Amino acid sequence: MTLDELDRSLLLLLLEHPRAGLREHARTLGVARGTVAARFLRLQEAGVISGLAPAVEPRAFGYSMLAFIHLDLTQGYLDSVVEDLTAIPEVIEAYTVTGDGDLLCHVVARDTTELEHVIQRLIAVPGVVRTRSQMALTRRIPHRTLPLVRAGRWAPTRTR
Repeated sequence: MTLDELDRSLLLLLLEHPRAGLREHARTLGVARGTVAARFLRLQEAGVISGLAPAVEPRAFGYSMLAFIHLDLTQGYLDSVVEDLTAIPEVIEAYTVTGDGDLLCHVVARDTTELEHVIQRLIAVPGVVRTRSQMALTRRIPHRTLPLVRAGRWAPTRTR
């Protein structure tokens, strides 16, 4: 999918003013509401816009600890390990990675005792050989995409 300047402008508005409606964005962009709606739908279907759910902070539920756990896996177990990890609610993200480890899990816990319990659950998953943990101290830059959109370095890419 090739993104044009209208797509970029719409993405900027969606990121800078997420609570405004498409009608408001159409007014700001000076185009018809139907045009904005069609662009929005196209961006969703192409996977450029990946969600509309609110961002919920685990801290609000008492999960003040954040850790990154590297998992070494037995060959051939990746898919089954990932499936088993989805049953552990404290695993909030997981990525296959290069370098040390096969899978990097982003986990949360309320305290060190709970973190140890989560790690023990990870170790118990069939196919997990070893874990290495790193506790995050302070999040310095939250997840963000607005600077990328503002930079506007568009290259034709395939999404999804």
